[in-house]
Amino acid sequence: MRATALFVSFAAISMLPTAYAAANEPSANALQTLDQQTRQLNRVHSVVVAYDGEIIHELQQGGPGVASPANIKSLSKTVLAAVTGAAIEAGIVESAEQPMVELFGDHLPSGTGPRVNDITVAHLLALQAGLERTSGGNYGAWVASANWVNDAITRPFVDEPGGRMLYSTGTSHLLSAALTYASGETTHALAQRLLGKPLNITIQPWLRDPQGIYFGGNDMQLSPRALIEVGELYRNDGIVFDEAGNGERVLPEGWVEESWQPRGTSRWTGDGYGYGWFITQLAGEDAFYGRGYGGQALFVIPERDLTVVITSDPNPPSPGGQFQQQLNSLVEGLLTANDE
Repeated sequence: MRATALFVSFAAISMLPTAYAAANEPSANALQTLDQQTRQLNRVHSVVVAYDGEIIHELQQGGPGVASPANIKSLSKTVLAAVTGAAIEAGIVESAEQPMVELFGDHLPSGTGPRVNDITVAHLLALQAGLERTSGGNYGAWVASANWVNDAITRPFVDEPGGRMLYSTGTSHLLSAALTYASGETTHALAQRLLGKPLNITIQPWLRDPQGIYFGGNDMQLSPRALIEVGELYRNDGIVFDEAGNGERVLPEGWVEESWQPRGTSRWTGDGYGYGWFITQLAGEDAFYGRGYGGQALFVIPERDLTVVITSDPNPPSPGGQFQQQLNSLVEGLLTANDE
């Protein structure tokens, strides 16, 4: 575990509540309760808990292991949002308000409607492009199409860009394409250079579309321990520190606060959604989480100095939204038991 959380300045965490600095480490009783509750969920593979930047607890009961890559499914959207922030910090993307078409350049498909010009990077991050969804009942036909980007970008508008949150992996895939065209690198190469290298984690290649664009928002392969580092990066306001205490800004100043502002609402949970993160409260604490099919989850609870990763069996059938509530309950139990 890198020293990502050990040397954060007060300026770096000024956006966080004052209770942040006074959080207590989870007790042995809290961690024991967490294990007991987790063992009742056979689908869960692993749980990793980090407090104040250090992994303090790991439970492995299936899957590839806490140090081995796992398919994180749509939790990839959270990681892709981090890559996008890093691309802004690196000057590859101007800002979240930059129009998508500027990043596409000459790669913009023919047959797009005029409202495509109004879609910004922020709209892609917050799933507010306004285009008909490719997820749900449309997903199979979309991934079977000959050109995923063209299919997603030429779908009819069902809302204005910046309108409702429309959960759609096609929207995230447009973001992956935009990053590829703007940088001249694959999304994988960009992710490893801008995110993997400073966090000292490995991001393996994952699925590509028929044109070679890495799948945006699905099927990334990261270990639970690597996901802890992504969560810690956000908990520490986008800064990573080496063992000597030298800080490197990976995400733009203010990016985390911007990412954790609700821009839409999930129609299934009622939780807010920012730039790749859901926003809720657990045991009375502000909590931010990314989630993926089958029970993949990354939680950051800033006031408790906690980052929690849960991975589960990613294979169909999905246990559905109720299972996510059970994962939320695991974290709530961790927080509640710690208060007793």
